[in-house]
Amino acid sequence: MMVMFYIALAFFMLICMVTCLIVLVQESKSMGLGASFGGDPGESLFGTSTAAVLKKITAWLAVIFVLSCVLLSLWSGALGRGKSIIELPSIEQVR
Repeated sequence: MMVMFYIALAFFMLICMVTCLIVLVQESKSMGLGASFGGDPGESLFGTSTAAVLKKITAWLAVIFVLSCVLLSLWSGALGRGKSIIELPSIEQVR
């Protein structure tokens, strides 16, 4: 079960990095990070509708990011409520 959790965590980190990259590549008022790669703002990787494609990709990545955040939060909470290796005595056992 822990292996699945770490695989999901690695997937989440990948989604975070890809989302950051896509947001940075998008054209802004100052032409974004895409201009630093030596490209003309008129040239684009996906053709003439690059802005629309990148906006859709960003929206889908944002949805996946939020859903994976909620899933990992619930999953880590459930793991935290599991039995620990060291059993601490309860109040009833101390008396």
